[in-house]
Amino acid sequence: MTAESAQPDGDEYGPEQPRPVGLLDVLSVAAMVVDADGRIVFWTPQAQELFGYSAEEALGTYAARLFVHPEHLPAVTKLFAEVLKTGRSWAGAFPIRHKDGSSRLTEFRNMRLLDDLGDVFALGLAADHDLLQRVETDLALCERLINQSPIGLALMDPQLRYLLVNPALERIDGVPAGDHIGRHLRETLHLPDIDTIESCLRQVLTTGTPLLDQYHVGRPPTDPEHEHAWSLSFYRLEDPGGRVLGAATSVVDVTERHRAATEADRARRRLALIADASTRVGTTLEVEQTARELADVAASELADIVAVDVLDSALACRRTRPPDNGPELFRALALKAAHPTVALRAADPPGDLASYDGDRLITLCVHTGRPVLVRQVGECDLPRIARDDEAGALLARAGVHSYLAVPLIAHGEVLGALDLKRSRNPVPFDQDDVVLAGELASRAAVAIDNARWFQSVRNTALTLQRSLLPDHRRHHTGLELASRYQPAQATSEVGGDWYDVIGLNDDKTALVVGDVMGNGIDAAATMGRLRTATCAYADLDLDPGAVLQHLDKITCDLEHYIVTCVYAVYYPDTRTCRIANAGHMPPALARPGQAPRLLDLPAGAPLGIGGVPFTTTTVELAPEDLLVLYTDGLVETRHHPIDERLNVLLTLLDEPRRPLEETCDLLLYGLRHPEDHDDVALLVARAL
Repeated sequence: MTAESAQPDGDEYGPEQPRPVGLLDVLSVAAMVVDADGRIVFWTPQAQELFGYSAEEALGTYAARLFVHPEHLPAVTKLFAEVLKTGRSWAGAFPIRHKDGSSRLTEFRNMRLLDDLGDVFALGLAADHDLLQRVETDLALCERLINQSPIGLALMDPQLRYLLVNPALERIDGVPAGDHIGRHLRETLHLPDIDTIESCLRQVLTTGTPLLDQYHVGRPPTDPEHEHAWSLSFYRLEDPGGRVLGAATSVVDVTERHRAATEADRARRRLALIADASTRVGTTLEVEQTARELADVAASELADIVAVDVLDSALACRRTRPPDNGPELFRALALKAAHPTVALRAADPPGDLASYDGDRLITLCVHTGRPVLVRQVGECDLPRIARDDEAGALLARAGVHSYLAVPLIAHGEVLGALDLKRSRNPVPFDQDDVVLAGELASRAAVAIDNARWFQSVRNTALTLQRSLLPDHRRHHTGLELASRYQPAQATSEVGGDWYDVIGLNDDKTALVVGDVMGNGIDAAATMGRLRTATCAYADLDLDPGAVLQHLDKITCDLEHYIVTCVYAVYYPDTRTCRIANAGHMPPALARPGQAPRLLDLPAGAPLGIGGVPFTTTTVELAPEDLLVLYTDGLVETRHHPIDERLNVLLTLLDEPRRPLEETCDLLLYGLRHPEDHDDVALLVARAL
């Protein structure tokens, strides 16, 4: 009975022999068989390695004499006899004598064997005690690390079925450790990207290259209301011979880190949104445009459906103390959705007026001046949000699940509300959203407040200005007339431009266009006084130069005002026009068949300089001739030379037979810009 013949000569592992793969090979467990007389009849290569004796030296030799120290011989002989007699196994550590004479502590397992003839033998299994102790220590350490580690650990076979799961992983995925064994990964790991995880594990099994710190996010069954994050790492397991045993997976719960990073990113996006709103909201002094800008910003990050509704009384600048619980009249100014949705049909279209009772949430928002938050919108909430039952059904159909209304407050006055809804975004509004929406609403409210007062003052100024201008007849003897006044586009202040048409004796007609330098109520009042004085001097039938002389004296008595003016009188019997200019823009003359031109008049000094004479020039007006009087606001800009602008004016007059009203509109459209800071008076006359 010998295993020697099974081993090749020379190298212990031949080219066709598999390398050691099992724990017994790692421990190099030696085996030997001793007959009833104590002679060795079986000897393995591992025994040769452990004791130092070759098979030739050991086989047939009495074991006790070969490697038992003399002082231990009685005890060994007694133990050997007991094993053979009773069949009871023995295990323990025993010092043996190595061939080199040294003494080595060896771990033994001894047991009785019987062959088919009834002969008795003793089987001895032995391993180096120190090596075995190190392996046992390593195993104990591994077991402790696995069981007590806060990191989730799992061992899986090549088919990705669980072989071992530690308590930490049991806590992470909420499935008992025993329920893992034999199950596949996707049966216990509930992550949206489980296919990616399995693909990564198979890649590791194939290549042997570990994948570390793979970031995954999901909602575990133990906490489905909150998002968790884990860092997963995958390793391939091999035995000492390189055979693939499966894979090891480590799972680290990084939820707190994920939430901190998410919150930091959310804070950065909020700051970016506020910064964006600072540049995008309030770019003009128009209430509707400001509301649209606010809706655009809020729909980009904060909500799926955004509406901006302003109290109608606030728009009219007549807001009184709000009722305690009565209805409110809102004007819808803006409506925006982040994506196509039927919820838009449930909202009030921009420009519409809508009355909401005191129990509605938007009314409650403006009455209290505080945000109204409904984190989870239920069936009982929709009637308090929607304008009617049909609108409520549309909101439910759109999947609206969270609602937030924030008041628009400027200088302590509630102007309206910013109305926000979420349908596609699954996360409900929270207190952070309330703060962000409040910041956006606060900034927008100031812009809306400025815009509404600007529009109110501008409308008042325009009304005042127009009240000071004449309502002349369209036809006078020998003349067809048209006029326009257009206030400055970029300011709400009243200007000092005016025009006038004055009927005189003998069917004559005086045409006047003037410009009081400056703006404001004082400029408008000065313009009114000069217009009245012009009418008075015109009735005296004075020469145009003389009329300007008298107006110059009046202007000198006014406080620091300079005025330019063109005064012309048309004589229908002679078809002539006598004109005097006081520092004003030259009139334009357009005659059929000829190129339009500017009249070459002595410019004169503006009114208010004093002591400067004014010259009267006579100009013939043939039938269909067009005379255009205007103030400098029509042609002057900050970015173009005045000669270039006057050429544009003449180009627009290339068709003198165009209807006069159309000519006025063409001049204003072709020459005016929204950013113009001056008003315009325009008077066009055609000789008949």
